[in-house]
Parts: sequence; structure tokens; C-alpha cells
Amino acid sequence: MEENILSYSHVNIYQDNDLVLSDVNIEMKEGEFIYLIGKTGTGKSSFIKTIYGEVSVKEGAASVCGYNLKKLKRSDLPHLRRKLGIVFQDFKLLNDRSVFDNLDFVLKATGWESKKKREERIAEVLNEVSLPGLAAKMPYQLSGGEQQRLVIARAMLNNPPLFLADEPTGNLDPETSDDILKLLIKINREHNTSVLMATHNYQLIDRYPARIYSCADNSVTLEKGISVR
Repeated sequence: MEENILSYSHVNIYQDNDLVLSDVNIEMKEGEFIYLIGKTGTGKSSFIKTIYGEVSVKEGAASVCGYNLKKLKRSDLPHLRRKLGIVFQDFKLLNDRSVFDNLDFVLKATGWESKKKREERIAEVLNEVSLPGLAAKMPYQLSGGEQQRLVIARAMLNNPPLFLADEPTGNLDPETSDDILKLLIKINREHNTSVLMATHNYQLIDRYPARIYSCADNSVTLEKGISVR
């Protein structure tokens, strides 16, 4: 039986003291792909921030990858975040170091002591996101689509069970956006990685259907319940 990798029950989400989302109820199974849709300012990013502990959960019940978010301690955050692959719209790459060093920085920070194993893992993820041979390049030498592929490679390094993709195609042209979503779907299917993708790109959703939750009017609503794998 598939386990819930994410479960929210009657959760109220605040930014500072302002209620952003009320009575959030979401369950996500292992290996599921879910879209979170809604206009800018409707709470998509705030919701995602609760998942990786940047915004606290104070009301309701919430768990992610086995962690109770209401009881989450600051010392738990690094361990929780190692179970999450986070893909941002604005990349958040280190532009003063190479593609290889961007990835090596993460591996060193998460306890990979063997240089050989780090090199092997970096080669693996770069190959998987179709960036072989670019390890020596600087991020600013890559196209927007290549930079987003690098961000996805970074998120894959520790084989996290859950990917959080916050508007990952927001700064990309339609063809590149299509390629990035295909890559996320490939990771979802081949690695059984759960993917929660916040987006307002309805054309992509139409082409690649999955279960949809909608953010609007301070609430999150199940819009389409069919999960397509």
C-alpha cells in the first residue's frame, strides 16, 4: 500500500500574522505528481515554504517525509531538507563557481566525504538532465533552460523522495518549459519521486495531466482528482 509522503489536515498558514491559507487539506502519495495552481499572491509559495520549514505550521496537523511539521525543531530542518529536492523559478545558483562546484558544494554540505563518490554522483546527475560535458562551465554561460536543468540536477543529488518545484518554468520560453516538465515527469516515473509543482502554466497542465489543487480565496481546493502516472 502506498504511504502518504505529505499530509495536511485543517492547516491554517500564516505569513507573519496574516492568514494566507485557511483549512488546508492535502494528501500526497509516494510517487505521485500533483500540480498546485493559482494566481500570483494566492498562497502557493507560502504553502510550499511550510513544507521545507521556512514558514511554521502552528494550527492543524501536517507531516512531510515522516516529520511532524508542528513539532519541527530548528535542528530537524537540515534532515528534513535532505529529503526534499527544491527547484526554484529564479535558480538560486552560485554564479561565482562552476557547474561542478555548484553541485559539489551541496554534496560536501550533506556529508559526502569521498571525492571520488562526489565526482561519480555529479557525473550521473548531469548525464540524467542532459548536461554532460558542461561541468567546467559557469552558470552564466548556460541558457535559461540549461540553468534550470542544473537546478534539477542539484535537487536530485541526494535522491530525495519529494521534489518541490515552485514555478520552475516561469522564466522560460514555451518550448523550454515543455522540456523541463518532461524532465520532471521522467524523474517522477523512473525514480518514483513525488513531485509537487506550483504553476500557472495551464497549457502544460493540459498536455501533461495529473491531480490538481487550486489556491484561491485563502483556500486550497482539489480541482481534479485523477492521478495520471
